[in-house]
Amino acid sequence: RFPVGKLRLLASERSTGRQLAFNGSRHRVEALRKRSFDGVDVALFSAGAARSLEFGPEAVKRGAVVVDNSSAFRMKDGVPLVVPEVNPQALRGHQGLVANPNCSTIVMLVPLKPLHDAARLRRIIVSTYQSVSGAGAKAMAQLYEEAGRALKQMKMSARGWTVDAKLAKVSPVLPAQIAFNVIPQVDVFLANRSTREEMKMVNETRKILEEPDLAISATCARVPVFVAHSEAVWIETERPLSVEDARRLLQRAPGVRLVDAAAASRYPMPVDAAGRDEVLVGRIRKDESVANGLALWVSGDNLRK
Repeated sequence: RFPVGKLRLLASERSTGRQLAFNGSRHRVEALRKRSFDGVDVALFSAGAARSLEFGPEAVKRGAVVVDNSSAFRMKDGVPLVVPEVNPQALRGHQGLVANPNCSTIVMLVPLKPLHDAARLRRIIVSTYQSVSGAGAKAMAQLYEEAGRALKQMKMSARGWTVDAKLAKVSPVLPAQIAFNVIPQVDVFLANRSTREEMKMVNETRKILEEPDLAISATCARVPVFVAHSEAVWIETERPLSVEDARRLLQRAPGVRLVDAAAASRYPMPVDAAGRDEVLVGRIRKDESVANGLALWVSGDNLRK
């Protein structure tokens, strides 16, 4: 139901002519050209940083407001990095270009913002459990292919359930087998031995919250889930915040759905988060290792957020 008068779909030459559905009607894909943005009010970019760097400024020059979903402009000075439920005020004074954060950062910050406003975050530790759709359709195909073959090839051994043969017939895009496995790597490793995904969460969080010195540590892992990322989050706040107060804040927070009835086995899970706009939050409890600490578990659809 996005209020579109005229929709223009742009992609590479190989997609030209395809028909895609939107709001009950079909639209033809056109080849991306610089002139494609003439007369466009809002341009939504999600084709990778290289395309954004090449065509984003051109679209702005031709009168469009660009909302970019790549990493191209996120940390650039003067470009607002916006999560609507967290920092909409950052849009004021934009120069035609708005950056959309990494999905893992969004899933974490939507529930953390009301807690930050109430007690001010001092430190965040986060471990992510990221679905394969974050690595694209080919990664989803890899999981599907590997899982099917693994179920046929698995045998019990002293090491547990193992397989003899290489599983993926499709060209693998993930650095290791993902079926029945967890890969502690999302994106490439950097000089500090963190991955680029982990540093995105650190740097983007500081920019969005306008807290350049906020202490953050992230570990990002890929798990055999098709859609929706989950995260275990530990926070330390400057002022005390009880579990009950945190629950009340999250109950009414925009973009959040509280799912926190552990005794009844009700907590956020990717199978429930997939297809929803809200971030699911639960397992809220005191972190006994610090004075003002809370722990929580969140799940959110990485394709929709």
